[in-house]
Amino acid sequence: MTLAVEKPQSQPEPRRGRWIDDWRPEDPEFWARTGAKVARRNLIVSILSEHIGFSIWSLWSVFVLFLGPAYGLDPAQKFLLTTAPTLVGAALRLPYTFAVATFGGRNWTIFSALMLLVPTVYAGIILKPGVSFTTLLVAASVAGVGGGNFASSMANINAFYPQRLKGWALGINAGGGNIGVAAVQLVGLLVLATAGAAHPRLIVLIYLPLIVIAALLAAILMDNLTHASNDKRAMRDVIKDRHAWIMSLLYIGTFGSFIGFGFAFGQVLQVQFKADFSTPVKAAYLTFLGPLLGSLIRPVGGMLADRFGGALITFWNFVAMAVGAGTVLLASRQHSLPLFVTGFVFLFLFSGIGNGSTYKMIPAIFKAKHPADEREARRLATALIGVAGAVGALGGVLVNLAFRQSFLEYKTGDGAYVVFIGFYALCFLVTWFVYLRKSPERLAGV
Repeated sequence: MTLAVEKPQSQPEPRRGRWIDDWRPEDPEFWARTGAKVARRNLIVSILSEHIGFSIWSLWSVFVLFLGPAYGLDPAQKFLLTTAPTLVGAALRLPYTFAVATFGGRNWTIFSALMLLVPTVYAGIILKPGVSFTTLLVAASVAGVGGGNFASSMANINAFYPQRLKGWALGINAGGGNIGVAAVQLVGLLVLATAGAAHPRLIVLIYLPLIVIAALLAAILMDNLTHASNDKRAMRDVIKDRHAWIMSLLYIGTFGSFIGFGFAFGQVLQVQFKADFSTPVKAAYLTFLGPLLGSLIRPVGGMLADRFGGALITFWNFVAMAVGAGTVLLASRQHSLPLFVTGFVFLFLFSGIGNGSTYKMIPAIFKAKHPADEREARRLATALIGVAGAVGALGGVLVNLAFRQSFLEYKTGDGAYVVFIGFYALCFLVTWFVYLRKSPERLAGV
């Protein structure tokens, strides 16, 4: 008689092409033995790739500071140059989300990183006085490919981590990527302060090798997960759920504010406080501050949501953002630069916290709706990450358009600030009504 000997479960070995077939993050033993190590390795490289993607997406928030009188552009045209990549990046987030499941997280990270070479090289070729506005607008639009990297990176990391750690993992992944906005602005400040406004192409030379390094590290260190198989119906299914549109609205208020303010802040300073920022380098000293703080604090939003619940943190966060926008409006009317900068820093900080807390809400919503079906919950959460990410990024477009229209009509941003206050009030009311108000339809754990 032969006795069957139970073999111990081994570490999940990637098969050819670096695919992992056995992935069970909700299994505590599996996670402690090997899952955490593999997930952490993929997270680190994902952060780097997404970070550079954000930098390339934000390139034109820096380049507009270099476009002096020799380029013949007015403030309205410059706002369009920062609006275009935001719009393209928002549109690309939907296909980028599902590309991970179709091609694999590792494979798509390599490809999406290499795609960043296109807008970077193109900008280096055309950036010189005499270039037409149309050519500049096309170049700025192509930079939108960097905006798609966020959605694919978040969908990939969502698949690697267990529910109890998703807030932290998604927060730190997104926060590390968001810092790319501040990083490229610091690089722009360095170039302005050393080489001067006549040499924007030096920024391109700095980023070209970084893009190649990110792609190489993804090829060497990242993995694909077979369980994250694409479901062609996931997008169709999730957009039928009212929570898809509610979360997209909330994400417009958080991420849309972050990316919109990040792209526009330097121009707003130069237009509204022209006497204080007579040269681009003076504005560049401040432009990086808000995006940097908003990025660094994003993981805190995720961790607070893990502990207290995403909806509660999101509600109070929007209250704080309304106060911040009110502070900016008051500072604008009093023409107080210190109060103006303080109000904007406040907005960046809370947009960062809200980014983390809203993304924690997404997997929690579908866990509450499908408590016995982890795969279904993950399938719908991944789809909603793409939908909310795309719609939320459109908030950045709306922020830039609001500033453009306000300055055209009122010569100040006051009209835009009033709109922001009203929108944040709508967001905290919706958060309370749907996720915090006591009712039979309230979802537990959101």
